[in-house]
Amino acid sequence: MQKAKVRKGSKDALTSNLPEDRREQLCALLGNVELTLLYKASVHGYNASAFHQRCDRQGPTLLVAYNSSGYIFGGYTSVDYAQSGQHIKDDEAFLVNLQGKIPVCIKVNSGCNARYDDSGMPNFGQQLYFCYNNQPVVYHQGGNSIQKGSLFVSVQGGGAFDINISSLYGNDTQLTECELYKVEQEPQVGIEEKPWRNVLWTAERRDELMEKIRKHKPLMPSVSRVRILMIGPVGAGKSSFFNSINSIFTGHVTNKAMSGSAGTSLTVQFRTYPVTDGREGKPLPFVLCDTMGLEEQSGAGLDIDDISSILQGHVPDRYKFNPMAPFQPDEQKASRPASLQEKIHCVVYVIDSPKISLMSGKLEEKLAAIRRKVNSLGIAQIVLMTKVDEACPLVEEDLQSLYVSSYIKTKVQEVSSRLGVPVSCVLPVKNYSQELELELNCDVLLLTALQQMLRFADDYFDDMRPVEGNPI
Repeated sequence: MQKAKVRKGSKDALTSNLPEDRREQLCALLGNVELTLLYKASVHGYNASAFHQRCDRQGPTLLVAYNSSGYIFGGYTSVDYAQSGQHIKDDEAFLVNLQGKIPVCIKVNSGCNARYDDSGMPNFGQQLYFCYNNQPVVYHQGGNSIQKGSLFVSVQGGGAFDINISSLYGNDTQLTECELYKVEQEPQVGIEEKPWRNVLWTAERRDELMEKIRKHKPLMPSVSRVRILMIGPVGAGKSSFFNSINSIFTGHVTNKAMSGSAGTSLTVQFRTYPVTDGREGKPLPFVLCDTMGLEEQSGAGLDIDDISSILQGHVPDRYKFNPMAPFQPDEQKASRPASLQEKIHCVVYVIDSPKISLMSGKLEEKLAAIRRKVNSLGIAQIVLMTKVDEACPLVEEDLQSLYVSSYIKTKVQEVSSRLGVPVSCVLPVKNYSQELELELNCDVLLLTALQQMLRFADDYFDDMRPVEGNPI
């Protein structure tokens, strides 16, 4: 059997059992899509907790099952698995049989509930159940024999799908594999009629931005440098953004902050990175603050309580994070409020463009909790969307295509929706990662983003000015 390739960017190096010709038929059937393998029962287990851990909140999905008689069948749903305990109405849902040369699809009946979204394994119309009851058994309504040693489907009565269900799988209920694929539209690399943002990709514009940043003075006289806090998942590019900005003002590519693509955060300390204008030049009017990466699991990555302490100016440079114990200021510092100079003036969420759609619900919840805290303090917020060249082939070929790429535009809108920030606050950039020399287009994007951070910080200071001199 020829194996279908798993799309680049899938969660693990999983091998699909789906033959390539069948994969192409399914992709065409669904409208020019890509399939990303999220769950494979023989690898992750056929229990519900393993399934939901990998498959919840992934958008439209396709389930494909295989039995010992050689049948390939399954179902599509356009609605997230979310363990909501609700009946799901999904007019786009269908069952599919791939036994013949052409896939046979059975659409859900109009007005019927396509599935029941609970904490168990998937079902379609409460007629077709996969890996029923987390057990290697087959169950038909009215009773049936129990078999062990494989994965099974279970069939019960219902009316969402008009079909003799047993014909879908040749009346052989014993499964040899069960897979679930995330269904994504192919990147639309088409060009917009006109740019959706205007950028001057010239050396003059780069020089102008650098000069404006050099001369920037925070609105608040008591603050000499804007403090910008970078927050984001592991590997999104927080440290790389500092390295990139430092490279521009140094005049060549640098790697002062530790960066890379390790599975866990390479940054384990709170670091404040000032930038100078040239190797021995004057300090520039901003400081980039780097943090440990956010992670899904509790007790791993940056703690939300630590972020609160950082925002309020209590955490010293080079403080080493301990995910198991939030930061505790010493008694002397805890007895007095931090000055405005010590606090954070702008928060930047750094998000990896190719992984936006794969962002887990838990990570989204963490970011939402952080945003609520930042909002309560009135601090300015921006989103950096990194690795845009990896997300869109058009942009990879020519960075100047960024703001005419319809695909990047949809990703900006998706980030805006998922993080709850205005589209105008989402800034796509490309950090320096593998380059040996500076590139004009990268510089323009990065400097434009930095200028927006300084402007947003001024908005924060503007709100502070009426109460200047009072504890903040």
